[in-house]
Amino acid sequence: MTDSTTETPNARTIRRYGVAIALAGAAIQLLLGIYYLAMAHSPQPHDLPVGLVATKQQAQAITEQLESDGQFEVETYANAADLTEAIKSRDAYGGVVIANAGPTLYVASAASPAVANLLKASYSQVYYEKLGPQAGPPTIVDAVPLPADDSAGGSLGFMIQAIALGGSIASLALGQLRRMWQRSLLNGFRHAGLLVAYALLSAGVALVAMSFFGVSSGADTWSLFWGFAFISLAITASIAAAVTLVGPAGTSLGMLYFTLGIIISGSSIAPEMLPTAGRVIGQLLPPGAGATVVRDSLYFPDASTAGPFIVLGLFSGVGLLVVLLKNAAASLPAKAPVQPEG
Repeated sequence: MTDSTTETPNARTIRRYGVAIALAGAAIQLLLGIYYLAMAHSPQPHDLPVGLVATKQQAQAITEQLESDGQFEVETYANAADLTEAIKSRDAYGGVVIANAGPTLYVASAASPAVANLLKASYSQVYYEKLGPQAGPPTIVDAVPLPADDSAGGSLGFMIQAIALGGSIASLALGQLRRMWQRSLLNGFRHAGLLVAYALLSAGVALVAMSFFGVSSGADTWSLFWGFAFISLAITASIAAAVTLVGPAGTSLGMLYFTLGIIISGSSIAPEMLPTAGRVIGQLLPPGAGATVVRDSLYFPDASTAGPFIVLGLFSGVGLLVVLLKNAAASLPAKAPVQPEG
């Protein structure tokens, strides 16, 4: 008669797997916690570009103070109009004009509400210290304000998260659909066509969602549409390429975009407020490049988006090319084995 207390091999295996899964989950949680805290627990500016209009003596004193610890990178401008143009072109996050009538602090809350508040605090701490009481409280001008329906500026981050997660799920689903047909050049074009079609549909849905909440009012609709489409295509095509090359494990790329890429994308925290490595890597990934394209399309039409579009184009183009080439290679006739002579 079998002792009911005796542990079967199957039970031991289940227990080992359970312990391994629990330990792996705890380790992943620890690593993600360390990563998130390292990137964003206390954002600090790193070479944050700001502008200054002042006399040579005033500019020298203020610039030395602001640039002493590497937090700011100060550029002097001839007048307030030039400073405003630099802000609208994303060459500066803000700046101060010191004139006889009194100082004026220019900010752009649409670029980053946190940076706008930082600049207000910096004026109190630095400008007042260097110029003394005669500087007085500044007149604050928001050169590029956030819309009333998005006063906290959180919509961009939410949309990038939705597109990244939706693209990851879509790539996984399309990958399952691909298993239903044999690889060939024709089916490669079909797969690529599905990815492009999804990207266009995703862009349309994103536009409708933003319009419904009044976030995209006044924006260049077509620039915004193509920005969303390229973000979605860059994510789905690169994941599809990874799946094509390494199999189902390639879907983990989508998880990395969502878990690691979003926080350094600049969608919620200005890139210059992130550690240098996070800022650089973040802007070289689809979520980061996409966040820059969407923000500039929404609020900064004078800013150049060539760099981010190149990043999105490379991820999209290389991803689609890998899908096509792998499918085409599968349809090539196999070489007949060489028969030994004699």
